[in-house]
Amino acid sequence: MPGCNVKSPRLQHGDNKGGRPLARISLAPRRVFPDYLTMRRRAGSDPVSGRFELGLIGFGEVGTTFSRQFMARGDVQIAVYDILFENLDKCEARRALAAELGVRVARSAADACRDARVVISAVTASSALEVAEQASGYLHQGQYFFDINSASPGTKMAAAAHVDGSHARYVEGAVMQPVARPGIQVPILGGGPYAEELAGIMNGLGMNVTPVTAQTGRAAAMKLCRSIVVKGLEAIMADCAAAARHWGVEDEVFGSLQETWPSIDFHDLAEYMGERVRTHGIRRSEEMREAAAMVKDMGMHPGLSLAIADAQERGAQKR
Repeated sequence: MPGCNVKSPRLQHGDNKGGRPLARISLAPRRVFPDYLTMRRRAGSDPVSGRFELGLIGFGEVGTTFSRQFMARGDVQIAVYDILFENLDKCEARRALAAELGVRVARSAADACRDARVVISAVTASSALEVAEQASGYLHQGQYFFDINSASPGTKMAAAAHVDGSHARYVEGAVMQPVARPGIQVPILGGGPYAEELAGIMNGLGMNVTPVTAQTGRAAAMKLCRSIVVKGLEAIMADCAAAARHWGVEDEVFGSLQETWPSIDFHDLAEYMGERVRTHGIRRSEEMREAAAMVKDMGMHPGLSLAIADAQERGAQKR
């Protein structure tokens, strides 16, 4: 079976030469079967079904999208935990979706991760460090903890320190596009000493992880430096469009901008970016606060990143 080097004892030619007793080859289930179970679980495969075992912390947009596509493969088994499972007002729909997808709803994060070979942390940026700190108490040697949250390099480094203390293997992931359309094929930059190992495992399951650095924090820096531009442009366009609309000068403003950048349709761009802010502004504001933390850790003033975060949050609240 894949991932397991334990073989059932077999009688080989010559095993009974010279009248040696066959009884010395133990086939007793009490001894062999528990060891087999342990080896299969350590390899990250269910000992009965042979499917790859994945633990998932967080069942929001990323968690549900990944779950749907992994489960469609037929060779992955998922246990998921989300803090909202404990909220009676919000858990019913999420639990129903998990049941529909065939995902096991775990009693706790520790329960979700117990037998997993890989644990994916897909929570909010503000919760990323707390989840990693708690995980250090229940992860075990040989497991991979794949932190794909949009957190600052400093947060990722602190999270890695917690996970490394459990002897599990921490890998940071920087998700470089919205996940809704590409799903598990979304480009993810991997960072840390075990990034290359994990990329080999997860890409074999259909993911698109590119290991870019052995140093934890650098992948997050690549993402957040880019986010200052992308989320900043969205905030600028949202405010520009709102002001132009108020004064009835959209055609004049966007026409003038298009004279400067002829390849861009600013009417379409304003509509697209405005929709992105309205739909994802809350999550993006959290990401930009992480960018502000990164900038502040460098000794720079975080005012610009914080202003972008505020603008993203305001735009989302106008829905």
